[in-house]
Amino acid sequence: MSFRLIRFAAASFIAAAAAAVAWGSFAQDNPAMPPAAQAAPPSAPAAPPAVNPAEPPASATPAPAAPEAAKPGETAAPSGEASTGETVDLPARPFAYIEGKADRDEIYSAILGSLSLVKRDMDKANLAPAGRPLAVFVESDDTGFKYHAGYPLASAPEGKTSLSDAVKIGETPSGKAMRFEHQGAYSDIDATYDAITAYLDEKGVDAQDSFVEEYANDVKDPDDPTLQVNIYVLLK
Repeated sequence: MSFRLIRFAAASFIAAAAAAVAWGSFAQDNPAMPPAAQAAPPSAPAAPPAVNPAEPPASATPAPAAPEAAKPGETAAPSGEASTGETVDLPARPFAYIEGKADRDEIYSAILGSLSLVKRDMDKANLAPAGRPLAVFVESDDTGFKYHAGYPLASAPEGKTSLSDAVKIGETPSGKAMRFEHQGAYSDIDATYDAITAYLDEKGVDAQDSFVEEYANDVKDPDDPTLQVNIYVLLK
């Protein structure tokens, strides 16, 4: 499964397939048409959102926003819908998280709810976050996503694999990744993923099936345009 498939599932491909079938049928019913007319669809597809060049990071938020090994002082800052991807090394870190599943329209609210529950159990165990909250997307279908949402820890609590029945202790994804940034409402984040997918295709980057969202600021409303999200695409 490609990076495009796990984020957008099958819905966009079903629509594309239907359009291709319809055009093929049209061409067969009109054999007199010149080959050039039959070779191309009636209208050109819309260009994907632009992947803009990176700019130097602002000093206020990047330092706590990215994992240590990502060297946030050297990575790109938000610019439009997505910044140019930059390869970083993600270290494995202890991770307190909840496994969740949510519909596409409710995913951000569901993640915030999961993070609140994780933070509650961390407070009870006197554990402090060692970085910004994360959501690791592990599976998707045409309706929604399965995810792990939580906080990285400086160290795992000794002898524990969970903090409660719901909150587990594991590790964050690690390895080579490409880092992009989304700045704007979460309800508009699909445009950023369109731009990322186009960038990966253009560069011939072979990505894994999962990706990580890191929430660089505390925004409760999915329509709030001040949201900043670091997106890490794991590489094969």
